[in-house]
Amino acid sequence: MKNGQAIGIGAGQQSRIHCTRLAGQKADNWLLRQSPQVLNLPFKEDMKRADRDNAIDLYIGEDYMDVLADGLWEKTFTEKPPVFTKEEKREWLSQASGVTCGSDAFFPFDDNVERAFRSGVSYIAQPGGSIRDQDVIDACNRHGIAMAFTGLRLFHH
Repeated sequence: MKNGQAIGIGAGQQSRIHCTRLAGQKADNWLLRQSPQVLNLPFKEDMKRADRDNAIDLYIGEDYMDVLADGLWEKTFTEKPPVFTKEEKREWLSQASGVTCGSDAFFPFDDNVERAFRSGVSYIAQPGGSIRDQDVIDACNRHGIAMAFTGLRLFHH
């Protein structure tokens, strides 16, 4: 969550790290959409919102040539934008902070914290109660993440 908006949800996975990765990828996608490279894309004025959103998804993803190739970019943009490089994306995402992560079940391993941190997480709320809580606390402390134990577990096997 960022500024009251859910920016990445990783529900429905069989593994907590998969949930964290999925939520992190969605959050990264949202964060990349806030970058100057995306906000300043020279879209044609008559672009429909859905077409613009799809073009942005292609532009920030691995398949950027599907919107930037000669003969294709002219359908979407008034001028050909430069490629948004992996290095530029990494640099933009490295500045992310202030994201909140909430979990309906405890974080049993510190890998969840490590992955969440890469997506700008500064705050974590989770039930606590894992035998490895100290490992998770230590990971939060390493990254300056504030973590609150809610004491309320909403997910049960």
